[in-house]
Amino acid sequence: MVQARRVVVKVGSSSLTTAAGGLDADRVDALVDVLAKAREEREIVLVSSGAIAAGLAPLGLPRRPRDLARQQAAASVGQGLLVARYTASFARYGIRVGQVLLTSDDVSRRTHYRNAYRTLDQLLAMGALPIVNENDTVATDEIRFGDNDRLAALVAHLVRADLLVLLSDVDGLYDGDPRTPGTSRVGEVRGPADLEGISIGSAGRSGVGTGGMVTKVEAAAIATGAGVPVVLTSAPHAADALAGRPTGTHFHRTGKRSADRLLWLAHASAPRGSLRLDAGAVRAVTQRHSSLLPAGLTGVEGDFAAGDPVDLVDESGAAVARGLVNYDARELPRLLGRSTRELAAELGPAYEREVVHRDDLVLLRRQGRTS
Repeated sequence: MVQARRVVVKVGSSSLTTAAGGLDADRVDALVDVLAKAREEREIVLVSSGAIAAGLAPLGLPRRPRDLARQQAAASVGQGLLVARYTASFARYGIRVGQVLLTSDDVSRRTHYRNAYRTLDQLLAMGALPIVNENDTVATDEIRFGDNDRLAALVAHLVRADLLVLLSDVDGLYDGDPRTPGTSRVGEVRGPADLEGISIGSAGRSGVGTGGMVTKVEAAAIATGAGVPVVLTSAPHAADALAGRPTGTHFHRTGKRSADRLLWLAHASAPRGSLRLDAGAVRAVTQRHSSLLPAGLTGVEGDFAAGDPVDLVDESGAAVARGLVNYDARELPRLLGRSTRELAAELGPAYEREVVHRDDLVLLRRQGRTS
């Protein structure tokens, strides 16, 4: 961790705002003080929650609304306030910031993924500090990340970070409710076995965010599975985490680093429909890592357009893979079970293509020797 050259730091709403909504300038400045110091030795990407929470008080909302429309209205007001506060605070150190708002749809597709990486990489190369958040003002339920912990894990993968630091209102993972006497903090997690028997709560305590310990552990699993170690601690201990001093919970790598956007497809996309495969197609996709061809299709469900994510399901209805489909839902029924050569002869050369190309496909569970 001491040698990490590029670090993604995620901070939650409860660490930046008051319980009633609205930004807490002192908390923001305290975090910026730490990040500015750490930036002297490494590159920092900040994934910051707080837009919706910051917009509550200005709009006269007593609490975080449940409906998407009012959440988006609050985010529209709050995002500007959030970035303005960060801009002013980082300016004390002569540091420029750049705002990057993402939806899952922005990075599941190949060209969008490359554009997102180039933007973030260029901001860092030009000496700016990227501040990333979900684009709450336009994200629909279908293209939402759901929480910024998962977004942070995926951004750490996207920018090829050496470390992910998750800042919470709790100073690490505990083997029970940290408010209960007798519970203790888990110092290290080397794999799923270390989490067995640990009771992980499902909600945060502040009432202004969406995450809880469950989302942080899930985010740590995504990041470590992609080769990025994680430190989970509280915002007051951010300096220790970034300096490599013992703090919080350290999640060790469990997988290898890759630059593959398919991690986003697996963890950040919601399927718009499903394609039912026969047994031969399931084996081809999961064991031979082949593209899905029309000949292996037996059914289509959902209303989707070309380029949308869909689940590939086996004969029992279990999802085995997810991919970006090359056809609209209305086109596929007449292609079921037919060879690409037959389709090209009847309908033209445009139909001599895969339903889902193997480069746009990720497995969701193991089948035989798949991974």
